[in-house]
Amino acid sequence: MPLSENEQRLLEQIERALVEDDPKFASTVRSTNPRTYLLRRVRRSGGLFLLGLVVLVVGVVINQGPLTVALGILGFVTMLFAALRGAADLRRMSGRGQESGRRPPGARGRSSSGGKTRQPRSSSSFMERVEERWRRRWEDNS
Repeated sequence: MPLSENEQRLLEQIERALVEDDPKFASTVRSTNPRTYLLRRVRRSGGLFLLGLVVLVVGVVINQGPLTVALGILGFVTMLFAALRGAADLRRMSGRGQESGRRPPGARGRSSSGGKTRQPRSSSSFMERVEERWRRRWEDNS
């Protein structure tokens, strides 16, 4: 169910008010690149992996009985978590993991385009994107 004219007008007013109140924030929101965010998460995962490795090595070096086992387990779990998180973020960055029928997070139901891939519109305004998402949301639920 598409937005009524009144709802569309209200959304346009909200967008204009946002741009007028805080143009820097509005431009930041429009220009946010998810790849930058994912790359930062991959770097953090690498650092966390190295921290886990250091904890594991320290646990082996001190050789104090139960403390060694605890540090070894903590280091291993930290390394495992970091590796899995980093691998998932790398997969999302490369675009893999969305093939073979898998959908990106938040996508539900069948696509309204009949299985055809949709090309992103680079010149669309914020409101057009919001309206398209709203339309898809209602089409997917029905």
